[in-house]
Formats: sequence, structure tokens, C-alpha cells
Amino acid sequence: MKKASSPQSLLKHAVKALKNAYAPYSKYKVGAAVLTADGVVYAGCNIENSSHGLTLCAERVALAKAVADGHRKFSAIAIAAGTRTPASPCGACLQVLSEFCPTTFPVYCTTTEGTVTREFTLHDFLPHSFKLKKTGEDED
Repeated sequence: MKKASSPQSLLKHAVKALKNAYAPYSKYKVGAAVLTADGVVYAGCNIENSSHGLTLCAERVALAKAVADGHRKFSAIAIAAGTRTPASPCGACLQVLSEFCPTTFPVYCTTTEGTVTREFTLHDFLPHSFKLKKTGEDED
């Protein structure tokens, strides 16, 4: 399992994942790396489909891999885009992240060079996420 100890290390994992992106239609390659609460890194890349609605974003691929391995708590995510300026996560990815991550969750956005050029929190991007009550939760 991969380990990350700093935002720079996590960003390197995201840049490496970007190289595996499957983006034959848009040519817009993205890599992501999510850090679990216990320090394990899961990387993902975007996977396009000719039926565009079935395209998978890098952030959701990385998170899904971690969740499939039993992780439910996360410390940070890094996103690398094959562009000159860093890309932000899309709304769907933000909503999925909000299922598992607190509003203070760090989101690092970079380019293929792998330098931290933007740092946000989940709340910066999605201040009013949609939330359903989980079975057994008390009313607020």
C-alpha cells in the first residue's frame, strides 16, 4: 500500500495517476489521490466513455477504491489536471466527498508539474452539501 506524509507527496501520487487517464474524447486528463485517515493513498484517474454520462471522474475512482477496501475516513485529496491551470473537482465529486469527509477536508489542486498552486477545503467548494439522515440518526 502506498503511504503519503505530506501534501506534496499526495500531489505526486495524483500526477502519477493522471498518466493512466483514459480520455480519448476530451483529451482532458485528470488524476487524483485520496489519503485515508490512517495514511494510505488510493489513486484514480478519469475514465471516459463514448456515452459521456458514464464517464468516471478521477476523484470518485480514487474514493471508490478506498471505500471498497473498507476505508470510511479520509484526511485529504489531491487532484492533478493535464492543463496549465489547476482544475477544481466537479459538483458530483464534491457531493460524493461530502458523504465521507468533514467540511474542513483539504483539497489540493495542481497541474502536471505537481506543485501546490491551490489549496481549499471541501466547504470552500460546497458550503451547502445535500445530506440525508442515516438510519438511526437523531433529529437536529
